[in-house]
Amino acid sequence: MLHRGNLRRLTGATVVVLLLAALIAFYAADRAGAGPTRCQQHRIDSRERADSVTGEGQRVLVIGDSWSVGLGQDDLADSWPSRLPGEVHVAGFSGSGFSVHASSCGPVSFHDRAPTALSVRPALVVVEGGLNDYDQPSAAIETGFRDLMADLAGQEVVVVGPADAPSRSRAVPRVDALLTRLAREYGVPYVRTSDLDLPYLDDRLHLTTAGHRELGDVVADRVAALTPARPAVPTR
Repeated sequence: MLHRGNLRRLTGATVVVLLLAALIAFYAADRAGAGPTRCQQHRIDSRERADSVTGEGQRVLVIGDSWSVGLGQDDLADSWPSRLPGEVHVAGFSGSGFSVHASSCGPVSFHDRAPTALSVRPALVVVEGGLNDYDQPSAAIETGFRDLMADLAGQEVVVVGPADAPSRSRAVPRVDALLTRLAREYGVPYVRTSDLDLPYLDDRLHLTTAGHRELGDVVADRVAALTPARPAVPTR
């Protein structure tokens, strides 16, 4: 049986231990919260890139992944869509793709984000991606593509396929062939980029600044060759 004095000392020690544990937990949480998580950073970058509208003229919407966002660039606004003609709006999210589970950051697939992105009322929608679908089943990619086309019904659409990024090179032919077939089925122009020899960052997945310029210029030329001239329409 504990003596009253011992009980007080034990209670006091317990309080000290609990306070120390709380302080340690608070410190650890504070350290962990020193910077955003990967998904939080992707959301921050996505909003920043969406706010960076480039060019003038016909309104163009690019729905894409980290390449459209400009991940790895000092200025996200320098990502490849800035090379496209027109007033270019970018709805990108790093890690996203056609399939639902290409990203682990929640509902951020192209289909998930398209309805909101269309609020800019574009004259042309350019969908760029496929590299993040590299490990996804073909059935999942196809489902995502079909859902996206339903979202974009009535829009003029161009699909830009994956380039041959070294870190995912083995998966590109399968995804490229699947997107080619689906685009043909829907009568949507398909811009193949897997033939390009682009410069990459050290991660062998994301483009250098020069790579963004080269890709943007090539895509702009190929889109122009695949799509008819569009009459001017009001942008407001």
